[in-house]
Amino acid sequence: MDYEDMGNTEEVPSQPERKETGKRGRKPGRKASTEKIDMKAKLERSRQSARECRARKKLRYQYLEELVADREKAVLTLRSELERYRLLALELDSGKMPDNLQAILEDLGAMKHE
Repeated sequence: MDYEDMGNTEEVPSQPERKETGKRGRKPGRKASTEKIDMKAKLERSRQSARECRARKKLRYQYLEELVADREKAVLTLRSELERYRLLALELDSGKMPDNLQAILEDLGAMKHE
């Protein structure tokens, strides 16, 4: 049953018309050998780009690993310093005067100036 049988007199196109833009498929006037050369060059550029990307990624990870190692070292240094001050505070709270109090105060003064 088609549209004419239903009383509809309007014409309905079966498919929209396509305009030939020439963007897909083979280009007229090009030879297959030229396309192969272009494809080989494109693949080589792609491979080179991938190599460079992997090298940049490796450098970025090395930099981040060094950064983390430096931060971990700084954290350990600060924790040991904190423990020294905690022990000093415990001694002072118990009424004892530490033997190396003068050196500790000088270290604190040097740190404040930095």
